[in-house]
Amino acid sequence: MKDKSKFMLRAIDLSLQSAKTKGGPFGCVIVKENKIIAEGFNQVTSNNDPTAHAEIVAIRNACKNLNDFFLKGCDLYSTCEPCPMCLSAIYWAHIDNIFYANTRMDAKNIDFDDSFIYSEMNKEINDRKIKMTQMHRDEALEAFEIWKNKEDKIKY
Repeated sequence: MKDKSKFMLRAIDLSLQSAKTKGGPFGCVIVKENKIIAEGFNQVTSNNDPTAHAEIVAIRNACKNLNDFFLKGCDLYSTCEPCPMCLSAIYWAHIDNIFYANTRMDAKNIDFDDSFIYSEMNKEINDRKIKMTQMHRDEALEAFEIWKNKEDKIKY
């Protein structure tokens, strides 16, 4: 647990640095074989990028550093329970474990409320706040058919 504590404390240090500058109060580190391979802190406002959450930034850095999109064997340390976007990215990256400090309720208490996204995900498409319209499915299926039959594809 001592090593895990060290990694979480580094993530917290990143969150403090971010909160004191132009970023949000979130930090993250990714660890493989007991070594930090990537770090990230919230850069949403500093980069004008709504996807630049600490976890996403750290995942991007880890993938770049390992030259791989598959982060099996890695653990993620986040200063907050991951939001739906970050949690999805963690699953797509195949990260083994998530360690977090603050809860989503702690985040909600400082106006980072993701509860509406969680509720939207459970709704039928036509009942969601943002209108979704399907179009040109037949034309788009061509790319799926090419992928399905591709012999040298790299699955992810």
